[in-house]
Amino acid sequence: MKNFLLVAAIAPACALADQDEHQHHHMQHDHHDRSPAPAVSNLEHAPNQPDHVMDHEVLLTKVTIDQLEAREHDGSALEGSLWFGGDFNKLWLKTEVEREEGETEKAELQALYSRAIAPYWDLQLGARHDFELETDSRNWGVIALNGLAPYFFEVDTSLFIGEDGESAFRVEAEYELLLTQQWILSPEIEVNFFGQNSPEQHTGSGLSDIEAGLRLRYEFTPQFAPYIGVNYEKKFGNTADFARQEGESVSETLWVIGLHAWF
Repeated sequence: MKNFLLVAAIAPACALADQDEHQHHHMQHDHHDRSPAPAVSNLEHAPNQPDHVMDHEVLLTKVTIDQLEAREHDGSALEGSLWFGGDFNKLWLKTEVEREEGETEKAELQALYSRAIAPYWDLQLGARHDFELETDSRNWGVIALNGLAPYFFEVDTSLFIGEDGESAFRVEAEYELLLTQQWILSPEIEVNFFGQNSPEQHTGSGLSDIEAGLRLRYEFTPQFAPYIGVNYEKKFGNTADFARQEGESVSETLWVIGLHAWF
């Protein structure tokens, strides 16, 4: 009888201890589940991780219209891109078209394979085709480096190698200054160099031309933003000489109005 009373007194205490221990483990387990994920899991999506991570990549498509605008003196321009792929590998299509007084002054299309080589930087290889109306169209091989430089400058550098050994180099840079959540001021610049004189194409060796723009856009949504701005172009060196021989101006400043969109 004495032993029975002792067991009866100890049993509830043991049960209470087991319950406390269970709750303690549950809290530890719960705390473990709620703790931040290890840093390594986040790094699995970084561009510099091994290729096996690509097995879980999600393929996406993005169309960007950087500029769809009307310019002074019956001019217009279109600049945009389309890419398809994942974090590491993409297929890029880029195009630029400029028209003046009803005639196409410049039209090109690039098809590139893009590979992420570092966070925010892609190496791109492919081909460019120039649609020439007055002369034969030209094809170029392309080696490009595209990415986000320090202080959030978007940079695109391209080396072009022509079919007959011609060479050209282009540097583009753009920055977005957020005045408010909707108003964004975007300065940009494009500089072109050529390795040889090409009177037929009206391009000279060395620094050929600079195009700079300043556009102020209002984002009704991040995907839809009309803008107004100003665009400045100037030719240099032999390219300027070719322009003078044709009776063309070597510099021009134009007001523009257009649309920036992506989807």
